[in-house]
Amino acid sequence: MDVTLIAKEAEAAAFEAADKFHKEVNGGSDRYPCGFAWVKVRPANKGNTKAGKDERRLLEKMGLRKDYTGTAYEKRNPSRYMCQNVDTLEAGARAYATVLNTHGINAFAESRLD
Repeated sequence: MDVTLIAKEAEAAAFEAADKFHKEVNGGSDRYPCGFAWVKVRPANKGNTKAGKDERRLLEKMGLRKDYTGTAYEKRNPSRYMCQNVDTLEAGARAYATVLNTHGINAFAESRLD
């Protein structure tokens, strides 16, 4: 599994989804609720095992970092879309998570209002 290619595929899908949502739903303007979105991955293996350490290295290679709990990994604004609309950013995060899920990585999108 080449995680750099998966990460690039996921980032492209996330940007495309955010851009499409921004243009079609928001009419190209940055309005409505302001907030943040990210993708979260909970590793399948325990961190102190060889499989767990390998899994965490792959997640870090993809650009994910430990979240504040230390039990999951996350990537903030995976679409890298430059707006503040939470719905636009969440559309990108969902697309990113979908790509990871198709490659067997258990991921999901989260968001919060600012």
